[in-house]
Amino acid sequence: MSTANGPVQGIQAFDAAPPNATIANLNNWQDVAVWKGIPYAASTAGNNRWRPPQPRAPWNTTFVADRFGDGCPTTSGQSPNVSEDCLNLNIWSAANSSDAKLPVILWTHPAGGSGADPLFDGAGMAAQGIVFVNYNHRDGAFGFLALPELTKEFLSDTNANATVGANWAVLDQYAALRWVHGNIAAFGGDPGRITVVGQSAGSAAVYHTVNAPHDLVPEGTVFAAIAESGIRDPRDPLAASLAESYNNATYSLQLGEAFLKVNNATTLSELRKIPWKNLRGTASFPGSGGGFRPTLDGYALSDTYARLLARPPSHSVPLMTGNTRDESGAVFGLNMTLAQYTAAITKQYGTLSERALAAWPASNDSEAEAAFNLHWQDTSRVSSWGFARGWNNVSSSPIYTYFWDHAPPGQNQGAHHMSEINYVFNNLYKTNLPWQLEDYAIARRMSAYWANFARTGRPNVDVDARQDDLPVWRPTLANETVTMRVGDGWGDILIAGKERIRLITDYFNEQVPF
Repeated sequence: MSTANGPVQGIQAFDAAPPNATIANLNNWQDVAVWKGIPYAASTAGNNRWRPPQPRAPWNTTFVADRFGDGCPTTSGQSPNVSEDCLNLNIWSAANSSDAKLPVILWTHPAGGSGADPLFDGAGMAAQGIVFVNYNHRDGAFGFLALPELTKEFLSDTNANATVGANWAVLDQYAALRWVHGNIAAFGGDPGRITVVGQSAGSAAVYHTVNAPHDLVPEGTVFAAIAESGIRDPRDPLAASLAESYNNATYSLQLGEAFLKVNNATTLSELRKIPWKNLRGTASFPGSGGGFRPTLDGYALSDTYARLLARPPSHSVPLMTGNTRDESGAVFGLNMTLAQYTAAITKQYGTLSERALAAWPASNDSEAEAAFNLHWQDTSRVSSWGFARGWNNVSSSPIYTYFWDHAPPGQNQGAHHMSEINYVFNNLYKTNLPWQLEDYAIARRMSAYWANFARTGRPNVDVDARQDDLPVWRPTLANETVTMRVGDGWGDILIAGKERIRLITDYFNEQVPF
């Protein structure tokens, strides 16, 4: 295959037939190829540390893409090696020619992840007729450090209309997208149908992309967007602490000064000379008051979530978002007494606590555990619905919401954070859990929804007879209090009872929008 940087050569994705290939709709597994570790930008070492991703020098010989590239520092993913030369991506495709024009999924991993993680293997989606791409980006201090010197350098280098230079990881994400748009046709992908998908911190990257200025993400680059365990009502207090959270410029600069001190440095030049393995506090550190995350800079992150939701997005594309049952406050197997439950609800809801305790009643410890989790599950569904209402007010494109409730076998966290990913990507073959036949059937259905969305911007599409059993998934409308249940059941469910919706909405209205 030819890319703008030079030719690349891939390998077969499967060495043998995956388990239950027929049930999983992977009968064409022999057609899937993978190209691993293709650089999309230059090394971030030396003077490129804390700079926007720089162009990669072309190569003259064929780049043999048969192994994953290095992961970025601070990754907890399963990269074979870690270094600052880590801006690389992986492509899975079953296209039989460069003219195939298959839809494309670009996956952004959650915090600490990497493209080499088996959980993000794309061969199962490629078998559905999707060109699947994942990639590495910087994180922690390497991805989000802010200093006055960096701001001056950044503005001098780019002439960007930014208040601070800090969002190196976000700029990596945009660079990867631009690379895919410019090169994916060679791998059988359609550059006009790129769906950006991410989970947790990756879902925040999706929303950043939807709102990115056109000089960073040109108009028409994005076809659709899926934010898993992601975007919430900006009045929801959890929006300020979960994956979509960000720092203001003042705080990021204070954190940068603390980073200088903890590394016994006084200048940017001194920091860049320290080997990356010797840098301290690259994720967070005692006394810092928190970790590194995106900064509201007026450029890569152009505005607050609340203000962004009050105006049309830069890229008005079909959007999907949702949550899992046992995350965002809900804890499977929670051990909580009635007294603890009452105290927690009273502290959270304040003057609304009497209504809250009546909305989620409990008279003993067992009921308290169930009520506490149900209150968080209701909150997640109402929060997604609240965001959808805002989106419907300003966007001409539909939004779809979901609630995942299937617990993978062989673990004790329930339908936990990240538990849907194996099913979405139809890659159960990459995770060592005691999968049952029902898990393969669920994965087949989930991946069909995601693949359809990448094809058409809708979860339902009559592609062929194999998809006749897909329940209808309708857009989330402002006047309907329903979401799509996926996992242990399929179809519309109420986001919560009317009184609970009113209560959660009243609670949100008391908060400062994020």
